[in-house]
Amino acid sequence: MAVINFDAELRRAGAEATHGWRRLTFLAQRYLLGTIGLVIMVLFVAMALSADLISRYDPLAVDSAHRLAAPDARHWFGTDSFGRDVWSRIIYGARISLAVGLGSTALGASIGVIVGLASGYLSGWVDLLFQRITDILQSLPLLVLALVMTAALGPSLPNVIIAIAIPLIPTVARVIRANTLALRELPFVEAAKSIGMSEMRIALRHVLPNTLAPLIVLATAQLGSTILTEASLSFLGLGIPEPYPSWGRMLSESAAEYVRVAPWLVIFPGIAISLAVFGTNLFGDALRDILDPRQRG
Repeated sequence: MAVINFDAELRRAGAEATHGWRRLTFLAQRYLLGTIGLVIMVLFVAMALSADLISRYDPLAVDSAHRLAAPDARHWFGTDSFGRDVWSRIIYGARISLAVGLGSTALGASIGVIVGLASGYLSGWVDLLFQRITDILQSLPLLVLALVMTAALGPSLPNVIIAIAIPLIPTVARVIRANTLALRELPFVEAAKSIGMSEMRIALRHVLPNTLAPLIVLATAQLGSTILTEASLSFLGLGIPEPYPSWGRMLSESAAEYVRVAPWLVIFPGIAISLAVFGTNLFGDALRDILDPRQRG
């Protein structure tokens, strides 16, 4: 009967925790800009999750007596033309921006992985068909295709997520296909075939896990683009409909008419959009350097 040495196990666990903490500290110091981007992303996520606790007012509540009030102790970011608190609307707008960004990135990446894996591993007519479809989708810029899809589907949160996810599919599919073409020629795939593994099992169990590193980097980089695209759609009136707060719609409502008399209506939503995109891009660049050996050193 084996005897467990609890003191030795505790010391080993403590040593592993210390080593892990030191490694995280080293990565944070080496990739300082990526750490800053991660901190910005965490702050936005925390702000969105705790919006009910840190918001001072209902973002939909109208207060005609305090229309276009300048920032003060009562309204930190001022009020808009309906007397709604800008600070509260920016906080709740973070929920919409993150929901659209994460939802569209996850949906587009999932479909792109399926298309790229099937195209790269099966080849033949499957590859030819999928590549022609991705060529058609990739021929249009992200914002233009998202505009077409939103105009066809109508302005709503699920439709905006779908409209932004579809243009992401060809980019993800191309990356996964390129990695799959390289992986399927490696010896471990041949070994799996020699012991009688099915093609589906080889693709899902052996090829797909080895494409996750570039997929994570690409998804993180695309997250900032999806947030910016949602803001652009809302600015043009094709994004999240009223009365739900959206950073892009906050800009579209105030940019032309109130930019001179109430500049805070443009400044604060613009800063929120810029910080969200800036943070995701910084973190995506650092994540690429960490996961891709060719980018190190």
